[in-house]
Amino acid sequence: MRVLVIGGGIGGLATALSLHAAGIEAELYEAAAEIRPLGVGINLQPHAVRELTELGLGPALAEAGVATQEFRYANRFGQTIWAEPRGLAAGYRWPQYSIHRGRLQMLLWEAARARLGEARLRLGRRLAEFTQDAAGVTAHFADGEAVRGDLLVGADGIHSAVRAQLVPQEGPPKWNGALLWRATSLALPFLTGATMVQAGHRDTKFVCYPIGRVEDGRAVVNWIAEQRFPTDTPWAREDWNRPARKSDFLPIFADWRFPWLDVPSLIEAAEAVYEFPMVDRDPLPRWTEGRVTLLGDAAHPMYPIGSNGASQAVLDARFLALQLATQPGVAAALGAYEAVRRPATAAVVEANRGDGPDRVMDIVHARAPGGFERIEDVVPQAELEATVMGYKRIAGFDPATLNARESWSVRPEPLPAA
Repeated sequence: MRVLVIGGGIGGLATALSLHAAGIEAELYEAAAEIRPLGVGINLQPHAVRELTELGLGPALAEAGVATQEFRYANRFGQTIWAEPRGLAAGYRWPQYSIHRGRLQMLLWEAARARLGEARLRLGRRLAEFTQDAAGVTAHFADGEAVRGDLLVGADGIHSAVRAQLVPQEGPPKWNGALLWRATSLALPFLTGATMVQAGHRDTKFVCYPIGRVEDGRAVVNWIAEQRFPTDTPWAREDWNRPARKSDFLPIFADWRFPWLDVPSLIEAAEAVYEFPMVDRDPLPRWTEGRVTLLGDAAHPMYPIGSNGASQAVLDARFLALQLATQPGVAAALGAYEAVRRPATAAVVEANRGDGPDRVMDIVHARAPGGFERIEDVVPQAELEATVMGYKRIAGFDPATLNARESWSVRPEPLPAA
């Protein structure tokens, strides 16, 4: 079997590596002429870290990222709403990592080069269209090249050319009115030194977490400032690399100075800030047409709530490779893949539209907009726990289920000890 993977992002590279590990021939085609470490920080939840660890990338992840120890929700005054351990400290068999998106992509790229060989990773290949028949599928690229395979996987992002051909009437992504400003800054560690913080509420939010260390003891802190606007406000096409001005949003957070974090100073310390509208697409009734299917953001672009976008792409890649290696043909494999992954990711998309676990901040803001003496006087702990844990179950990373689930490796290794 020969699989054509369209897209060299996190989902596409995870797919190529997973197929190779399952003994399936894969070739990857990326539109960009070179792979560069673009973007800012992301989180890899334990379910995705499990899959990358089973691909032999655990040590590389540990070196490249920061193992998250704690997750904390706070209001806009810095008062703690909810705090919990994360990763190994929460009883998972695998860590949670905060990592630079570009560094993760380069890590996956170098692993793919070493394992698949450079000849199977093709840069500067922009897909124009695909055609297929009963025997196979052909990818036609903008430079005139045509490549034949048994299966084509569209892992080419939110503006997927593969999805556009499968769903030509869909139109652009949907904006929910929120604008994100993202950057990294050098700063002194805060709280545990490996804490991920979300402060504020649905309309105005600040997120930050360390993704690395420097020699003088400071941390490389990834942060996201978020503000919601009317949805008829003009906005530009999504581009993770569109520069922004601090003056556009710094006044919103001018008095967000907490005992443990100075938000304005963190914003000021950034060398470059990037602007991005929060967008997604409606879940599709199907991902697959014949020998063509979708994966990652091409299949289920979602709001960056709950830190799940990249993680879900990794899960797609691993489960697809398992089905292709174990089912009695392409049609059966794609059917099994979509039957599990499409409803699972659709549930995450819908949960994120409802603010996912971040709803705990919205609840507290609605009931105590001026702050509180004790969080228990505002919302019962049981209500907070139900919101947070319910999302983990939807997204597939509650500890008990993940720790007990069978491996998706074709040749699984023994699970790590709890």
